[in-house]
Amino acid sequence: MGPSSNGTGSQPRQKLERVVIRFAGDSGDGMQLTGDRFTSEAALFGNDLATQPNYPAEIRAPQGTLPGVSSFQIQIADYDILTAGDRPDVLVAMNPAALKANIDDLPRGGLVIANSDEFTKRNLAKVGYDANPLDDDSLSDYVVQAVAMTTLTLGAVEEIGATKKDGQRAKNMFALGLLSWMYGRPIETSETFIREKFARKPDIAEANVLALRAGWNYGETTEAFGTTYEVAPAKLVSGEYRQISGNTAMAYGLVAAGHLANLQVVLGSYPITPASDILHELSKHKNFNVLTFQAEDEIAGIGAAIGASYGGALGVTTTSGPGVSLKSEAMGLAVMTELPLVIVDVQRGGPSTGLPTKTEQADLLQAMFGRNGESPVAVLAPRSPSDCFDIAVEAARIAIKYHTPVVVLSDGAIANGSEPWRIPDIAGYAPIEHTFAEPGEPFQPYARDPETLARQFAIPGTPGLEHRIGGLESANGSGNISYDPGNHDLMVRLRQAKVAGIEVPDLQVDDPTGDAELLILGWGSSYGPIGEACRQARKKGIKVAHAQLRHLNPFPANLGDVLARYPQVVCPEMNLGQLALLLRARYLVDVQSVTKVQGLAFLADEIGRVIRAALGGTLAEIEQDKTMVARLGAVTVGSGVGAEA
Repeated sequence: MGPSSNGTGSQPRQKLERVVIRFAGDSGDGMQLTGDRFTSEAALFGNDLATQPNYPAEIRAPQGTLPGVSSFQIQIADYDILTAGDRPDVLVAMNPAALKANIDDLPRGGLVIANSDEFTKRNLAKVGYDANPLDDDSLSDYVVQAVAMTTLTLGAVEEIGATKKDGQRAKNMFALGLLSWMYGRPIETSETFIREKFARKPDIAEANVLALRAGWNYGETTEAFGTTYEVAPAKLVSGEYRQISGNTAMAYGLVAAGHLANLQVVLGSYPITPASDILHELSKHKNFNVLTFQAEDEIAGIGAAIGASYGGALGVTTTSGPGVSLKSEAMGLAVMTELPLVIVDVQRGGPSTGLPTKTEQADLLQAMFGRNGESPVAVLAPRSPSDCFDIAVEAARIAIKYHTPVVVLSDGAIANGSEPWRIPDIAGYAPIEHTFAEPGEPFQPYARDPETLARQFAIPGTPGLEHRIGGLESANGSGNISYDPGNHDLMVRLRQAKVAGIEVPDLQVDDPTGDAELLILGWGSSYGPIGEACRQARKKGIKVAHAQLRHLNPFPANLGDVLARYPQVVCPEMNLGQLALLLRARYLVDVQSVTKVQGLAFLADEIGRVIRAALGGTLAEIEQDKTMVARLGAVTVGSGVGAEA
């Protein structure tokens, strides 16, 4: 397992069902890489896991400051889990800023492992510490292990003559080695990864490997850590698994959709956080008939995708909320021309630039209505990182079958989070059927399939099937430009009826007893926190049902019946109640809205409090209090006081 032994020394080993670890440091300290490697080790060991990175918004904030703190949280367990955990059991703090930014999330009795070398007077002053918290009693509620990681790393790499700069950069690998030792994670795969990553820089590779081993050996030889821990492999459904993030799963799903439809996938995209990784991943798969075009701006990206769809390919564009705003006119063009198009919106905090690296679910109404005129599109939302694969296939299937744009609403928590994914057998997926008009066949560009209302489609340049489509209103059937009032009314209603008639699966409800009086209805990344909160509530004898919407336009046909079945329906969202607004308007049901717009995903504990408040009749008051607190916190003209920015 490790570099110097086959076990973990003489320390007693404590068995745990689960543990939550958070690595935190400067954005340049390699915390994301450290967390990713620990995740890979846990995945290979067979644990169930879920991760949640947290990136600073600044590209490179001043070193050692609070705005520059980057963190990576992972929960590993010996059973099926749904979230990366509410609060860490272990906090690895590489500097004072990381400690201060994260210590309030650590429960009493939690373990702090701090890089004591970075707790200098200068670094302490940067974040407002008057004294070193590692030396006074301010951390008395926690178990604190101060480890001179930088010094020990420099000592480990001294034998190869590594520079001080290269040695200091490897301290994150020391932390990885130490945590791997604590939890019995094998590090051989991380060594292999390091050597491959730095194959062209063997000196740097060797320095990082030595630091990794030094961290492991420190745990083996020091008496500071009296206990090691074991989290056994989880009993998952048999199959071949791999760790996957939401963005990677989305990319793989689009590749699979192209294969199932026997169409080229053409991605026209402009890089934007947090969606860029989909572009990066798809660019690696030209061998699967995928073409990627990194456009000069958002409008050019969707324009290229629409052109590809017009030419007979599957056009895709990826973006985030600000990009959707720029793409809105072109989305309307795709609606008017009735072309298959997949738009992936990885939502982030807004409006405008907003919170580029933080999550939110506030683009639902924009996806539904954010274009001029009556401009209906299908809207889907994955519920977890691995679900992005199936949602991408579903989006492509709808787009091609119904000749319509489809918006996929992912979000930052799903896109950057990861979990084990059972690799599916693509042969088990139904082919995505499509038809192109052939020469000699009767053809009108707006003649429709009687069941789906999808219009007839001919690839441009097909002899005898020359036709014209565009942004001006088209005549029913012929597609000629028409300003006739009756024709416009007809075409508007046909486009709406086509989207409204899309076949989607019925909504599945998790209600074990069948007699719960409270339904928690979510969408997107709230799936994990709601599911975990319902599990915990049921263990306490509370009857609560849970349903998660993946199809947001059109809604599942049985949604009205589901809502009518429960006396109370609560809808938690990372916005100010957008889905609740739609449900109230459509079904005339008193859906209770629970809102959060902090750039952070819901915690299971928060949803647990929501369940108790709903059953106790105090939920409405809590929501009203949020607005009141905001008003009271406002800095008013002339006062000079208010909420801290």
